[in-house]
Amino acid sequence: MARLLLDSTVLIDTLRGRPAAARVAGLRRLGTEPWVCAISIEEIWRGLRQIEEPVARRLFNGLRVAPLGAAEGIRAGAWRREFADRGVTLHQADCLIAAAAFGVGASIATANIGDFPLGEINIDHWPAGI
Repeated sequence: MARLLLDSTVLIDTLRGRPAAARVAGLRRLGTEPWVCAISIEEIWRGLRQIEEPVARRLFNGLRVAPLGAAEGIRAGAWRREFADRGVTLHQADCLIAAAAFGVGASIATANIGDFPLGEINIDHWPAGI
């Protein structure tokens, strides 16, 4: 079964009932296992209103959580250093999300493909609002 880690942009669209919600709901029927990273959970939770929490909990309960451990921290740090040497700044959160995806062999679904210029991970472009 293929694995797809959902970035915050996709999670936001899903919670707002945009077409991404139907795509996420249909992933398993297409043979794709949906994953999330604790970084994205925190980003979503930070912006929730209390009344939205039950819906977010249901969404996250239906997703596998990719672990973040030493290996992922090392990988994220190496990517940031590598890109910094080329004059490109990558954000810590994005590198940790990518490292979590890499660790479980998942592609990343995101609206912000420019945040993940890493050739070692497949990026699935899910435009925001669609």
